[in-house]
Amino acid sequence: MTTTPEGVSLGMPQLPAPDYPDDVRARLERDAADVIARYPDPRSALLPLLHLMQSEEGHVTRTGMRFCAEVLGLTTAEVTAVATFYSMYRRKPSGDYQVGVCTNTLCAVMGGDAIFEALQDHLGVGNGETTGDGKVTLEHIECNAACDFAPVVMVNWEFFDNQTVDSAKRLVDDLRAGAEVEPTRGAPLCTFKDTARILAGFPDERPGAVEASGGAGPASLVGLRLARGETGPARVVHPRDGGPHDEPQDAAPQDGAPRAEEGE
Repeated sequence: MTTTPEGVSLGMPQLPAPDYPDDVRARLERDAADVIARYPDPRSALLPLLHLMQSEEGHVTRTGMRFCAEVLGLTTAEVTAVATFYSMYRRKPSGDYQVGVCTNTLCAVMGGDAIFEALQDHLGVGNGETTGDGKVTLEHIECNAACDFAPVVMVNWEFFDNQTVDSAKRLVDDLRAGAEVEPTRGAPLCTFKDTARILAGFPDERPGAVEASGGAGPASLVGLRLARGETGPARVVHPRDGGPHDEPQDAAPQDGAPRAEEGE
C-alpha cells in the first residue's frame, strides 16, 4: 500500500518502482553480468547484487530490488524478503560512514554502552539515524569478533580498537570534517558506497589497499601460539598491585604463605 511520509496508509496499491536511467542501467547490467557469471545458479548472486545496488545509491531502493529481480528472474517479493532480512542492507538513505559501536557483552562492559550513548548525544542522532550533513550513520551492532580489543567501533566495517568515549568523539568529528582517518588495522578507510562495491566482489583498486588488509591482531593470536607450543614466561596475576607481570614459576612464596618442608 502507498503511505505518506508520516506512515499513514492511503489504501492504494504502491506504484511500480521507477527504472534507472538508461546509462546507469547499462552500466549496472555489465557489472551484474560479471557477478552472475561467478555462480552456477543465477539466483545465488542475489546477495552481492544487493551490495552492488548499495554502491550505486547508498542503500537498497525499490528500484534496486526491481533491477535484481529482473536480471535474476526472481519476483520482487523474493528479493524484498532477502533485502529486509539482513541488517547489512540499508533500506533508507545513510551516511558516507557507517559508524557501528559494538554493544555486545564484553564491549558493553568495557565501555561500549557508554560510547554509544555519548555518540548519540554528541551527534544528535538515534540508532540507525544519519547526521544532517549526510556524513555519519550511527548504529549499535552485535559482536565484531574482536573481543580482545574491546571496546570496538567499526567504520564501514574497518576496525577501530580499544576505543574510549573521547577517542570515539574525535573519530566521528574527523569523519565529518573530512580529515584522514586510519583504522587500527586493516585496509584504509573508504566511503560506504565504495565498501559496498568491494563487498559485491569487485577488486579494491586503491594503491596499497589490498596489501594493507592484514589479519588478526597480536592479542587474537595468543591462543594459536599456545596451541603451537610457543609459550612465554608464566603470567602471574596480582590484581591488587598493578596487574599481571612476569614471574618465575619457582619463585619463593611470600611471607606468611605455607612453605614445603625439605624432602616433601
